[in-house]
Amino acid sequence: MDDEFLSQAVALAQGAIALSEPNPRVGCVIASADGQVLGQGHTQQAGGPHAEVMALRDAQAQGASVQGATAYVTLEPCSHHGRTPPCADALVQAGLARVVVALMDPNPMVGGQGVARLRGAGIQVDVVSPDHAAAVASRELNIGFLSRMVRQRPWVRMKMAGSLDGRAALENGESKWITGEAARADGQRWRARAGAVLTGIGTVLVDDPRLDVRALTVPRQPLRVVLDSTWRTPPSARLWAQPGDALVCGLAPNALDAQALARRQALEAAGCAVLDCAADARVGGLDLAGVLSSLAQRGVNELHVEAGARLNAAFITGGWVDEYLLYVAPKLIGPGRALAELPALAHLGEAIDLRFQDVQKIGEDLRIVARPPGRDAF
Repeated sequence: MDDEFLSQAVALAQGAIALSEPNPRVGCVIASADGQVLGQGHTQQAGGPHAEVMALRDAQAQGASVQGATAYVTLEPCSHHGRTPPCADALVQAGLARVVVALMDPNPMVGGQGVARLRGAGIQVDVVSPDHAAAVASRELNIGFLSRMVRQRPWVRMKMAGSLDGRAALENGESKWITGEAARADGQRWRARAGAVLTGIGTVLVDDPRLDVRALTVPRQPLRVVLDSTWRTPPSARLWAQPGDALVCGLAPNALDAQALARRQALEAAGCAVLDCAADARVGGLDLAGVLSSLAQRGVNELHVEAGARLNAAFITGGWVDEYLLYVAPKLIGPGRALAELPALAHLGEAIDLRFQDVQKIGEDLRIVARPPGRDAF
């Protein structure tokens, strides 16, 4: 019975995928001793109720008593006051007898304190093993949150789309559209789950992208981020006109010439958000470690990178990409523009090794999800 309710809680947590950032995606099911579901829910938007409170409210709305019941939660109940009161306290006050937890919370403000508070109140707490299906699923759902808590940086997912022979565009730059409509729509769903969508100044100047989630009804828009060392992003760029927040990251004023400084000042004068970053002389651009740290401090769990070949290469060669999301069209282009401008290798042993996580047909195209081995072991 525990496995069934934990599986149900995981399914509920999936409903928070595009909703709860920067909070984790959590589901909760409250069941009676005889196996009746009394209440259920998942985490709401930041500042809203967490999964446990939603489940308690659901039970109350149905007139069900949860005294002596069991709560099944996909992540350890929180024990601290943030925008909402502690969920552990809510479970104690509701009179539950038992709580089953799929995954412990590495957040330093929780980190076992939620379980300790429940046990201190006389509630039986059972934490499933790390290889339990619900624990594995909850970890995958919250890979970005875990990354931010443990590594102090977002989970970096790089999205690329190209032909069967590995081209992102023709030699003349034409790329609309190599992949089909279904693949492009699927890419929007991956954008929606991210805390931020990032591109480079080259893409902004050539394509003037919106960087928002389109063709989907979403409760929030990801932060739109442009890496632009010398502040060439126009104040009139379309990314500024979309709902939600946008941010341009560039070099600090003391590293700029007069023209670049004037462009930065023009952006600020237009009300555009800017972030000063350090330089990385090795790649001739911004220090990506600093950029990722800054985004984590802004609450970004998952970073969705959609950039050009040069910036893609900087992320890849720097070892920053945790997951590759690649759409492959059944087209052969011949000479054209690469997905990433990677350096030539002298030996195959120098190749970047990846492991396929998932391969699916999306419309007429393939969607491949791959990761460097062991990248999610944190």
